[in-house]
Amino acid sequence: MTSWVLAAFAGLGTGLSLIVAIGAQNAYALRQGLRREHVGIVVAICALSDATLIVAGVSGIGVIVERAPWAITVIRYGGAAFLLAYGLMAARRALRADRLAADVSGGGTPWGRVVATTLALTWLNPHVYLDTVLLLGSIANARPGEERWVFAAGAALASLLWFGGLGYGARLLSGVFARPRSWQILDVGIAIVMITLGVSLVVEH
Repeated sequence: MTSWVLAAFAGLGTGLSLIVAIGAQNAYALRQGLRREHVGIVVAICALSDATLIVAGVSGIGVIVERAPWAITVIRYGGAAFLLAYGLMAARRALRADRLAADVSGGGTPWGRVVATTLALTWLNPHVYLDTVLLLGSIANARPGEERWVFAAGAALASLLWFGGLGYGARLLSGVFARPRSWQILDVGIAIVMITLGVSLVVEH
């Protein structure tokens, strides 16, 4: 039982080390949390997607990913196009005072659009496959017997805790983001992150 506890904590720590970084998912989850808009949907999609990919990696799907580099290439360019488009939209929001006012009020974005955006930011990111399917899958499968699944559970829990804390904890900053200028700065930051990630997907290979 002690080995299972250690495996769970190892999965939790490894998962957090990969998830807690500036990225497209995190930036979007933070923004939705600040707006208090469909936060549960965003958290659920991010956490369930990570759990699905982690299970796939532990199940050996990583071998298929390694043998089908063309699939990662397709995802890379599709993800780059989406990230660049989203980054440009964030930059446009930062430049338009009327959109800043809408952000402060937390006016309703249709939940379908939120779902589509969250799914795209998650599944069109090739780094998600490399981190969860290949890296976490390889680390988990290095453990004996059923410990690999305990490790995977710890990693999936890390994703749930992180996105839950990011989405629902963002409201603690609501006082800061009561000012339109704060939203402008946030959208500038999101634009920089998204555009940088989009460009890196194209030029890094």
